[in-house]
Amino acid sequence: MPLPLARPDVVDVRICAVSLLSGVLLWSLGLHMQQDRPLGHAWSLLPLFVMAGLELTRRTAPQCALVAGTFTLVADQFTTGNLATVVMFTDLVYAAVVYGTPAAARRIPVTTGLITVAVTVGFLAWFREPEAILVGAVTALVSFTPATTGVLVRNHREAADLARLRAEQTALLAEVDRTQAVTAERARMARELHDMVANHLSAIAIHSTAALSLDDPRTTKDALTVIRENSVEGLAEMRRLIGILRDSSGDLEPAAAPTLDGLGSLVESARTNGLDVRLDDTRAPDGPALPAPVGLAAYRIVQESLTNALKHASPGLVTVFLDQQPGALRVRVTSPYGEARGPRAPGSGAGLVGMEERAGLLGGSFESGPEAHPDVPGAKVWRVEARLPVDPKDQGVPE
Repeated sequence: MPLPLARPDVVDVRICAVSLLSGVLLWSLGLHMQQDRPLGHAWSLLPLFVMAGLELTRRTAPQCALVAGTFTLVADQFTTGNLATVVMFTDLVYAAVVYGTPAAARRIPVTTGLITVAVTVGFLAWFREPEAILVGAVTALVSFTPATTGVLVRNHREAADLARLRAEQTALLAEVDRTQAVTAERARMARELHDMVANHLSAIAIHSTAALSLDDPRTTKDALTVIRENSVEGLAEMRRLIGILRDSSGDLEPAAAPTLDGLGSLVESARTNGLDVRLDDTRAPDGPALPAPVGLAAYRIVQESLTNALKHASPGLVTVFLDQQPGALRVRVTSPYGEARGPRAPGSGAGLVGMEERAGLLGGSFESGPEAHPDVPGAKVWRVEARLPVDPKDQGVPE
């Protein structure tokens, strides 16, 4: 089955037409390049037409066109010759370097250079006259010069393509970085919003359910008091967050990040909401301060654990245990696990995901799940435990 021929480029068609018309015009005017040739003036039209036809394949089959053009130029030496035929051959040499394979682009300049040197030396040995150098100069002008020009153009195009590719890759990497930065910022905002507001909303949901389900004026009044306190605090935090997000000038400064020094207030707030909480902090009071990211992560993990205990835990003691080990801070929160009495707030599991993300961002570990109660046989507790690495070089930095 014959292979389909590639359609010639529009530019190649124009080059063919202009070159052919120019050659015919020179022939009709009787202008030729050589005298006393075996073949007459009319025979110079044959190489002209063949070379013009080869111009149609200067892009689609540049190497084949160059080989055929070389034989055509040799045949033209037996006629009176035509300047247009020689000019078209130089274009075929140029096109073979620019549009040919990389191997051809490397070989053709070397080959034409060697041919130029060989022709120059050969004619000098034959004529033994300095004018023989002119033959070498014409050979270089016809073959070596267009080849080297093609090398320069090809290198320039490859450099431009490489620069364009690098620019596209840079833009793609920048877009990937931007997407990752946006995703990371959204995840951070989601964790902060969940940790700061979910505790208040959970307390509101539980106490409002209690106020509606229990027909006791005193219980209703206490529940409404807790609801009001949590709604005011939650609303203030929401307003602060919205203000920071809306302010594009950066004039609004975010509130100071909570530290482990505020665990006492956090535990008291949990007790106000109805939890029986005990804080066991074994860290040395005069020990070096924890790095700010570690302190914030530990505070948020305890905060979310207390929120989950308020929503899901059975009645009983909730313990918060902190222990600073060599190279790490250990945070452990346990709460009674079983059927909860009274109203329970729904949960989505986002809190556990956020705690695990916080520990993972610091290179730490996180575990959660039920386990046997250490003091009550047959009972279970829900354990949340995180181990947050602490670099000794970062200790002593205020939280």
